[in-house]
Amino acid sequence: MSGTEEAPPGVDVSVPSAARLYDYYLGGELNYPADRAAGEEVVRKVPEIRDVAWSNRGFLQRAVRWVAEQGVRQFVDIGAGLPTQNNTHQVARAVRPDARVVYVDHDPIVQVHANALLAGDEQTAVVLRDLRDAEAVLDDPATRRLIDFSEPVAMMLVAVTHFLSDEEDPWGLVARYLRRLVPGSHLILSAGTQDFQPEWRVRAVQEIYARSSTGVHTRTREQIERYFDGLEIVPPYEGAKAEVTYVGFWGAEDAEEADSDGSRWSYCAVARVP
Repeated sequence: MSGTEEAPPGVDVSVPSAARLYDYYLGGELNYPADRAAGEEVVRKVPEIRDVAWSNRGFLQRAVRWVAEQGVRQFVDIGAGLPTQNNTHQVARAVRPDARVVYVDHDPIVQVHANALLAGDEQTAVVLRDLRDAEAVLDDPATRRLIDFSEPVAMMLVAVTHFLSDEEDPWGLVARYLRRLVPGSHLILSAGTQDFQPEWRVRAVQEIYARSSTGVHTRTREQIERYFDGLEIVPPYEGAKAEVTYVGFWGAEDAEEADSDGSRWSYCAVARVP
C-alpha cells in the first residue's frame, strides 16, 4: 500500500492520527508513513485490529440502514473519519434517497478528501470542528443548512468517545448533543472496551495511541451504558434483549457467527429519544 505522501499545508503528518490509523486498518490509502508505522505496531500487539475496525464499520452501516428504515432522513456523523466504501450518506440513501448527512471531524485531511468525494452533492456537508464543542458543531452554518432539529435526527458517535478522557466528561458531551434532538431521533454509538481483553494488551494499545494526535480510553460496559441514560435502547437483533452489546452482534443474522475476537473490543447500541 503506497499511501498518500502530500498533506494540506500546516498538517503535521509525522504524528499518527486516529482517523488515518482507522483508514490504515480498513485497508485504505489515505495515510502516511507515521500512521503506517504506528498501525503495524498495533497489529503486532493486537493481530485482530483489522477485524476490530471492520466490525465497527459493519455496525455503523447496519445501524444507519435500520434507522433510515424507521423514517429518519437526517444524520450527523460525529468523528466521521476518512472516506471509505459505503459511507453514511450512501447507506442511508439506499433506503431514503432524500437523506441529508453532515460529517464532522477535526482532521483537515478528512475535510480535504471528503470534500473531493462529495463534490456537487448538495445534501451532504463536511464540518471541520472539534467534537468536544457540541454547540459549535450543531450551530455551524453547514449543519444548520442541512439539519432541521425540529424533525428526527440520527446522532452518530461511532468509535469516537474512547478518544476522550474521563476528565473531558464524554457522558456530559453526548448529553449536550442529545439535548437538541426531538422524540423519534436516535443515538448510534459504539466505544472501545477492555472488558474482554488482558490488561497488557489494552495498555500496549494505549501506549501507542498516546504517541498519536489523541490518546485512547477504553471503558467498561457499565460506563458505556451511561451514554444511553434516558433513551429507549433498540434490541440489537430479533429475539435479543434491548441492551448494549458487542458491535458484531448488532443487526447480525447469525449472532454466533458474528461473535469474533475483533467484535468484542467495542460495545454499541442504537437508542431512540422518547
